[in-house]
Parts: sequence; C-alpha cells; structure tokens
Amino acid sequence: MTAALSPVTGPIELDLPMPRTMPAHRLSVVVPMYNEEDNAPAMVEAIQNALADYPCEWELVVVDDGSSDGTVAALEAASRRFGPHIRIVPLWRNFRQTAAMQAGIDAARGDVIVTLDGDLQNDPRDIPKLVDRLLRDDLDLVAGWRVNRQDGLVLRKVPSKIANRIIRRITGLPFRDLGCSLKAYRASVLKRVRLYGEMHRFIPGWMATVTSPRRMAEEPVRHHARLHGTSKYGISRTFRVIVDLLAMHFFLRYASRPGHFFGGLGLGLTGIGGLVLMYLAGLKLFGEDIGGRPLLFFGLLCVLGGLQLLTTGVLAELLIRIYYAPREKQPAAAYHTSATEALAPDAAWHRKDAAAA
Repeated sequence: MTAALSPVTGPIELDLPMPRTMPAHRLSVVVPMYNEEDNAPAMVEAIQNALADYPCEWELVVVDDGSSDGTVAALEAASRRFGPHIRIVPLWRNFRQTAAMQAGIDAARGDVIVTLDGDLQNDPRDIPKLVDRLLRDDLDLVAGWRVNRQDGLVLRKVPSKIANRIIRRITGLPFRDLGCSLKAYRASVLKRVRLYGEMHRFIPGWMATVTSPRRMAEEPVRHHARLHGTSKYGISRTFRVIVDLLAMHFFLRYASRPGHFFGGLGLGLTGIGGLVLMYLAGLKLFGEDIGGRPLLFFGLLCVLGGLQLLTTGVLAELLIRIYYAPREKQPAAAYHTSATEALAPDAAWHRKDAAAA
C-alpha cells in the first residue's frame, strides 16, 4: 500500500483493496470520449478489470462526442467482447465535453454515478474507493484529487492551480482539484443539475445549489500520463471557463433573487447620474452654459443605463421562475441506439456472480 503525506488530510491512501461489502446500490460509470480510437479498447478493458469483482451491479455508459475516427467502432467491438453492460451513446456531432457528460448522466440508470475521462489518465481502480466513501459517509459527491498530477507544468498545472484558487474564492468550496473528472455522485442529486457550456469542471459549485456543501468531500486518486493521442482541450478554453465562472457566481449568489443583482447596479448608476444632473442643474441656475459639457452626457448615460438595469432586473425575476419550472430540453442529441432506448430495470447490468459462472 502506497501512502503520501498531506498537511490537510494526514496519510493519503492511494492503493486500497476492493471493498468486499457495500450498501446495496447500482453503479453507472459515465465516460465521454472524442477521437480516442487508440485509448477506447484499453479504457473499456481497464474499467472491466477494475470492477470485475465489484460487489454490486454496474454498467459502463460511454458517450462518443461525435468522433471522426474509429472510436465508435472500437467501442462497439469492446461491447461485443465484454457484454451488454457496456453501453454506447453516440452523439450526432461534437457537442464538447460538458454536453457529452450530460448525455451520459441522462442515460445512466444507477443509484451512484461515477464520471471519468476516456484518455486513461484517471485510474478506474480508484472507483470503488470513491463510491465506498460516498455511501459509507452518506455524501452526495466525492471528488477525486490528483495528488501527483502527470501533466505539463506551463499549459496544464499552472493554469489549473490558478483556476482552482479563483473558483475556491468565488464558490467557497474547499476543493483543491476541480478539474479532475473522476468523481462519484449520488444520482438523485446529480440529476437535479443541468450542465451547459464548460460547466463540467464546476459541478461541485452547481451541486451546492441543490445540496449542502457539507455533503461533499475530496479523495486522493491516482493520475497517469497520457499514452495515446493528444488532449482536445488547450489553453483556449480559459476564456470559456471565465464566462461560465461568472455565470456560476451569479447563480450561486442570485439564482433566486436576480432582481437584487440588476436592481442594485441599476440603483447605483441611477443615483450617480442623478447627482451629476443635480449638480449641472445648480450650475444652470447660476447662469452657466452646460449644453456642451461631457458631464451632461455622462449623467444622462448613467440614468438611462440604470433604468435599463432596473427593467432587466424585473425581467430576470420573471425568467428565473421559468428556469425553475420543469425543463426537458437537452443540450445534445444522440443516435437512436440500444443505449438510449428504455431498458428493463434489471437488464444489461454486470453481475459478479453471473460473470463468475
């Protein structure tokens, strides 16, 4: 057993034996993939081997995010090899990682959902540890923490550290590695959240809108260097992440009261504009010419902008009620396959006893 020392959590156990007893549940493992033809067979086999002795029923839901190579064919061959519990959800085109992950979550049928990347950098052997922690401590989320990350320093590690620090400051959640896709969720809670944009890296923040942060935890996991292919997500994603971070900040603080956000800004601008115009009105009373002063246009602009923000606040209050109404719109569309069709509750699960027989 390998242990590393953390000043926060004490001894970090990175190699734990398979828990032989767990609270009864069904597990769904969700993996989004895009142009991972070389990694697909090894990824499915690694998960199959890691969960071969899993004490409860499980399934693997692999979402192909519109790959242009042979990823789908490789996944179909792996499904034929291992059995119907390997389910494939092929999307019509490339919707990006967040939408693909949401499609997999929608297709998952388990009581517990585990997500991980399909590039073999996450280790499937950590799945039982995360699930065991989730169920035994009665949590809603257990996030992986890559204590020994095997990525480039300049393009991956440094931006990730900066982003995690900013996200911790905004959300108030003490996670050290929000970029790790390996996470275990209670399905009933996760499915109350809808993911858009680049929101997959902010799932703990979004889950904080439907459950208590006290029901979330972080667990050290292993991380491996990529062996095949290249990363599909470079430094350019930073700008999309910033926009999504602002959106998450808004929802965390003002999801149920957007009028306070826009109304506060509107009242502030209207107040500034009003003071400027009152000052200019006083000068006008003393006979000064104010028609060509830039300050006049500034005051008018503040008043008009403030009134517009106040109106936006009223509209936002109406829209937020529509947002909280039941929503069925999906961010991605999938082929009509057996993986997306309704299955009997007891069909297409991997069972340890049946595999042994």
